[in-house]
Amino acid sequence: MSHTTLSRDTEFGASDEAELATPEHPAPKLRHCLRCQVEFHSQWSGERVCSRCKGTAAWRQGSPAEGR
Repeated sequence: MSHTTLSRDTEFGASDEAELATPEHPAPKLRHCLRCQVEFHSQWSGERVCSRCKGTAAWRQGSPAEGR
């Protein structure tokens, strides 16, 4: 017996993630990082700091943002 694995897009007939978004799982949104102001794709409504800033030693140590 053979199985054909369908991708998520093929299975649901959607061409991009925005069409798959639901109120429970909204599509990623473009936001500005609160530390460096660079635009990034936020995966959820509370994500306001980009992964680059979260990867710094200052972020991991809980240091305040520079210039504030």
